[in-house]
Amino acid sequence: MSGPVRTEPLHGETPLLATSDSYSVMVLQRGYAEPQGTGNAVLADGTVTLVLPRAWASGSSRPMAPSADGGTKTVLEEAVRGPILVDTGGPWAREALLEALARQGVAPGDVTLVVGTHGHSDHIGNLGLFLQAALLVSHDFCLPGGLYLPHGLCETQPLILGSGLQVWATPGHGGQRDVSVVVEGTSLGTVVVAGDVFECLGDEDSWQSLSEDPVAQQRSRERILGVADVVVPGHGPPFRVVREAVKRTEDLVCEDKEAT
Repeated sequence: MSGPVRTEPLHGETPLLATSDSYSVMVLQRGYAEPQGTGNAVLADGTVTLVLPRAWASGSSRPMAPSADGGTKTVLEEAVRGPILVDTGGPWAREALLEALARQGVAPGDVTLVVGTHGHSDHIGNLGLFLQAALLVSHDFCLPGGLYLPHGLCETQPLILGSGLQVWATPGHGGQRDVSVVVEGTSLGTVVVAGDVFECLGDEDSWQSLSEDPVAQQRSRERILGVADVVVPGHGPPFRVVREAVKRTEDLVCEDKEAT
């Protein structure tokens, strides 16, 4: 049986590189949040994660721009044929983001989908670099040029982007419309790119003060911890989720009988 969970540092994976039959997951820029001075000032930037289809090759021809003619489901399927960026960091880190993408053989024009986990400037500050990409920012989904499409995303209905790739509604930190990206079946298990649902490893006593809806965020955190093997938080290195085994009452009774 699955029991309580604990979290611990993820060792030996810098940057995080998890692969599945369909996708690779790489942390391009690790977010941070560092107190400054004696007041409440914080120097911060958000984590940027690249989800790269295994079938995509650097220098390959870019997929055709998605058309709304086939409906939202078809558009999403087309949008994930190329590189997918989860958050973009703040505008002050523009050059660092471009360099990080280039190290993976990705140009801004190659990116076909950008997912913004929420609308804070340290997470979507570089959207302007990706004018040819479809954008899913919080719950707003639009094609290049600003054509917005309905999609039905809610807490009970994820967006299925591809095999083992989903977007979940995970409200709380920035309000009711935060999202997380879930990549299943990787070499590290299920990886959840969670935005600021999790600020960092060990944030249990601090995240509430930054949350617009702590009740909803607690629900989102529990939901993620129920499925994730690795969490990519908004402002720190990825961390593991370890589930403790809980023995059934029947098993404990049998062990007691054997001991006597």
